[in-house]
Amino acid sequence: MAKSGEILSKLTEQGYRITPQRMMILDAVEKAEDHISAEEILTLVCLQYPNVNISTVYRTLELLKQLELVTETDFGDGRVRYHSIKKGHHHHLVCQKCGGIIDMEESVFNPLKDTLLKQYGFIADIQHLAIFGTCKKCR
Repeated sequence: MAKSGEILSKLTEQGYRITPQRMMILDAVEKAEDHISAEEILTLVCLQYPNVNISTVYRTLELLKQLELVTETDFGDGRVRYHSIKKGHHHHLVCQKCGGIIDMEESVFNPLKDTLLKQYGFIADIQHLAIFGTCKKCR
């Protein structure tokens, strides 16, 4: 998993400037205990740098996603959330009744990935996934 120094190196190697805004956005994603939305990032960044706007946050997140430094997940509530790749891959079961989210390990999908490869010659890129349904509590 990449460390902050490695992330900064990757950005500069690709020709991107290390601006204070990018640093604060990356820092907000890395320090988040859970997945974080662009709006939540903007709120945190504006505490230190009030001139940042939401489009800067979205552009930076898109860049970090393209460089495979963050993942993006839609939990079905109208807001996409971001997660540092440093925190590893995992997936989510999202209850459509109570909104509860259960984290699950990537290894659960290994049989599916194997089947897709064997039967279809398809290499699945399953990095960060949300599956919607009904949790045990709501059934």
